[in-house]
Amino acid sequence: MNHPGYIVVEGPIGVGKTSLAKRLADAFGARALLEQPEENPFLERFYSSRKHFALPTQLFFLFQRTRQIQELKQGDMFSSGTVSDFLMDKDKLFARVNLDDDELRLYEQVHAQMNTEWPAPDLVIYLQAPVDVLMERLRKRDIPYERMIERNYLKSLVDAYTQYFYHYTGAPLLMVNAAEINFVDSDADFDMLLAHIRKIKSGRHFFNPLKAEL
Repeated sequence: MNHPGYIVVEGPIGVGKTSLAKRLADAFGARALLEQPEENPFLERFYSSRKHFALPTQLFFLFQRTRQIQELKQGDMFSSGTVSDFLMDKDKLFARVNLDDDELRLYEQVHAQMNTEWPAPDLVIYLQAPVDVLMERLRKRDIPYERMIERNYLKSLVDAYTQYFYHYTGAPLLMVNAAEINFVDSDADFDMLLAHIRKIKSGRHFFNPLKAEL
């Protein structure tokens, strides 16, 4: 498969998944299906007080992502190719990191009652980078509510992602070291990744390139 099919780009906050998803969608002439964090009225309050606002934040994202997927399925938009910056199965990863036991049970009940069949991706691209790199990228993009993200919280997400994708078998998987290269602003870096993506048909793959010379 040379793709597009249904591609998902995943990874922790600040790793560049949305920017890469947009560029891949342009390269493949596919639709970009993107998270809309600015629509979540609880998100800023969550970062200022995670304990008090984790559950409404989590449920809002669950409903939002479900609606986006359902709209695509109803319009048969997957047939023309889609690149997304979120994996529906990943929603539970954030829930387990952020919710206490009672909240998690409630969330799982709501999730089960929705009874929605999520389409399986044709390829998942998992972007990895160390916590210090992610913190620096968050500092540079300077989104106000992200200034409240603590290093320990970000590390807990990175660890959860690592464990999740270590066991992931839901689709062909490409794990990418995104720490040293710039797939967004460097055409050389992006072309290297794109060539690698076009070769993938099945299985687990690793992409750990040297930084391209400008």
